[in-house]
Amino acid sequence: MSVLAIGRTKTRTRTVSRQARKRRWMGLLFLSPALLLYVVIVLVPLLQTVNYSFYKWDGVSEPTWVGLRNYLEFGRDPRMYAAFGHVLVLILMFGLIPLGLGLISAALLSRAKIRGEGIYRWFLFLPQVLTSVVVAIIWKRIYAPDGPLNSILRGVGLGHLTRNWLGDFTWALPSLGMIGVWGGFGFTMVLFLAGILAIPDELYEAARLDGSTRWQEFWLITLPSLRGQMAIALTLTITGALRTFDMVYITTQGGPGTATTTPALLLYQLAFVNPDVGRASATGVVLAVLCLAIAVGITRIMENKDR
Repeated sequence: MSVLAIGRTKTRTRTVSRQARKRRWMGLLFLSPALLLYVVIVLVPLLQTVNYSFYKWDGVSEPTWVGLRNYLEFGRDPRMYAAFGHVLVLILMFGLIPLGLGLISAALLSRAKIRGEGIYRWFLFLPQVLTSVVVAIIWKRIYAPDGPLNSILRGVGLGHLTRNWLGDFTWALPSLGMIGVWGGFGFTMVLFLAGILAIPDELYEAARLDGSTRWQEFWLITLPSLRGQMAIALTLTITGALRTFDMVYITTQGGPGTATTTPALLLYQLAFVNPDVGRASATGVVLAVLCLAIAVGITRIMENKDR
């Protein structure tokens, strides 16, 4: 290669590199308003929360440095252990049950043409359109002693099953869990249905030629192809159960007694009812770390299965 050709190649390389840097800086310029907003709204309050977690402070008087004492009190608080026990029940009902129901429904809808299928999907997805406050108010009325649920039970001759669902120590938490099942079922169904429709038909045709049954097709083709959707559904539903606040606050406020308390509700009480901003901040930091760990753990597990 001649010296002239080498020089032209180097010049072209420098030009391409300069253009790439220019595009990169232009991209950052366009992203800067969103990044600035994210820093102001998310990162700065997050750093302030971490800072507050090392102080004893009621939100008014002068804060006092206590180091890790707030985190140690978090680990020794029996109310917090009870709240995390309640969260485990909510994770089952907010996450795992809707996941299974949504997977089965999506598989059936993708295989069979149902009259009015669009209306059926819309009806099941409706809870995702409504705000959580509206959902909580609706179900609080349904569960009321004189609400529709008890009226239906009396109407079919099962009056002995009626109760104050949200005021019963045994049934209050499962009743809240059923709200999560109703709210999460439609979301998981639509998510899985979108994933199933993206699977190439050639895979199913090849499986049929090999004599596979519908169950084998589901187990060997459909289920492995939905790992990404399953990771999204599990992450959103499990972290949602862990952060449950508004629904509990509106329906039961943690009662009866402490039967439906959650870590997020205890955080609110620590911050605003009997102000201890330091402990509330430590609780918030722990919840944020747990949510991050769950999201990363689920993603890693699904990635390892893909490999």
